[in-house]
Amino acid sequence: MKRDDDFAERRKHIADLSDDELYARFWDLTTQVVTPLYELGRNNTTPSVERSVLLRMGVSSLDAKPIVDQCMDRGLMGKGAGHVVYKFAKAKDMSIRDASIMLAKGEGWDEVAALFKGGK
Repeated sequence: MKRDDDFAERRKHIADLSDDELYARFWDLTTQVVTPLYELGRNNTTPSVERSVLLRMGVSSLDAKPIVDQCMDRGLMGKGAGHVVYKFAKAKDMSIRDASIMLAKGEGWDEVAALFKGGK
């Protein structure tokens, strides 16, 4: 079976767009697709998922639980425990492993709260 070539017909609605307009349209459509997925992950994470993320980042299983517990206690679960550790490590210019050890010991959480005060 041969497929009819209908490319010219299907592209009529974008044929007159410039490269910049096509670029903007692409990112607008991408945002429309990704936003619900992002919101789903942000609003439906669990301690188990967050511990799993930390384990994949190289955080020890013994450190993952206290980090996730602190994230929950401080209302940071929506940010993601991995994001918390990553952002803290970058702010302190240290490895993710060192940052996770510090956070698991209960150190640095005031700095973490300050890092996320702006919402990101």
